[in-house]
Amino acid sequence: MTHQPPLITPDVLIIGGGPAGLTAAAGLTERRAGHVLVVDREQDAGGIPRHSEHTGYGMRDLHRVMSGPAYARHLVQQATAAGAEIRTRTMVTNWADDHTVDVTSPEGRYQIRPRAIVLATGARERPRTARRIPGDRPHGVYTTGQLQNLVHLHHQPVGKRAVIVGGELVSWSAAVTLREAGCTPALMISQYPKAESYGAFNAAGRTVLRVPVATRSRVTRIIGKGRCQAVEIEHLDTGKRRTVACDTVVFTGDWIPDNELARAAGITLDEGTLGPLTDTALRTSRPGVFAAGNLLHPVDTADVAALDGKHVAQQVVDHLHGRPQPSDGVRLIADAPFRWVAPQILRPDDPAPARDRLLLWTDEFTRFPKVTIRQDERVITRRTLVWPAAPGRVFRVPSSVLDGVAPTGGPVHVGVR
Repeated sequence: MTHQPPLITPDVLIIGGGPAGLTAAAGLTERRAGHVLVVDREQDAGGIPRHSEHTGYGMRDLHRVMSGPAYARHLVQQATAAGAEIRTRTMVTNWADDHTVDVTSPEGRYQIRPRAIVLATGARERPRTARRIPGDRPHGVYTTGQLQNLVHLHHQPVGKRAVIVGGELVSWSAAVTLREAGCTPALMISQYPKAESYGAFNAAGRTVLRVPVATRSRVTRIIGKGRCQAVEIEHLDTGKRRTVACDTVVFTGDWIPDNELARAAGITLDEGTLGPLTDTALRTSRPGVFAAGNLLHPVDTADVAALDGKHVAQQVVDHLHGRPQPSDGVRLIADAPFRWVAPQILRPDDPAPARDRLLLWTDEFTRFPKVTIRQDERVITRRTLVWPAAPGRVFRVPSSVLDGVAPTGGPVHVGVR
């Protein structure tokens, strides 16, 4: 006789205990959604902010400024105080059927069959191997997450001189962590004409942290036997190469969603984000399965991910109360230089997106972008925005630009001039 693993049946299962998952849990419990269970594979819930010691968290969702660890603790306390159950060191390993997942934890193997599921598994930085950087395989090569985990959670030393690959917001976070660990960030490398982060961060980074930035450059080789000794970098316009001595390399940004569970379920993925294709209610292609946070838009700030969690809570409650899965809507398509848009489906009876914003990722810098919305070869909206569209960070557009979209028309193209 085949042994059947134990089964538990909460009303809602949230997979991922970061800002999106924890905020969704609090919102669902406050809305009397029943037994809300959060599972997270880490030892402690809270997501990336747990080991991000700098300040700046909580501005949009909590309207205050907190350090990463304090923000993570607050979200955990908020969810548990509302009545949600959080199980850490608990990994969802597979799907037993369309609405049942297999779980492994220190307590053993079991299954969870909820009435609704929220995927909030987040995103991760692309490591050196996925970037196909040739050369040696020495010690001292990290992503920002690995670096911060090593320094802030395990209090381990790193090297003395580092090169940071990438110029995003998280790249400056890596620089701060290196300084705190006694390691000098000797150079930051960006493929773009200027570092991707906000101008204020770039200026502060150069003056306060004293980190020079090599723009229009890329790493072509890592050098070192045993411990990293140097990197070779190339200027993309001239082809000129030089060697920079360092014993530490940190690969930052270039985010990819943790989409393994969505792929295993056969959930439709968006070709641009590589996360689940969702509508403005954050439904996926599988009825009863929703998604939220940086799994959908890799990667926005933690507080925006948290507001996704707040937004999805009401949509899950509506599902629990019997609202049927709607029919096909109008697809939103990102035109170059945009790489992706989120969400990707617009339906006439659905809510506006979280924060009434479309989220986009661009590969080019545009100081005063004129956002253009087209449907069936007709321009519906042209709107000039006063904030720039820039690589390395999410470009947020008021969803009111979609007000003229015909619900029975063809795909809607979002572009910029």
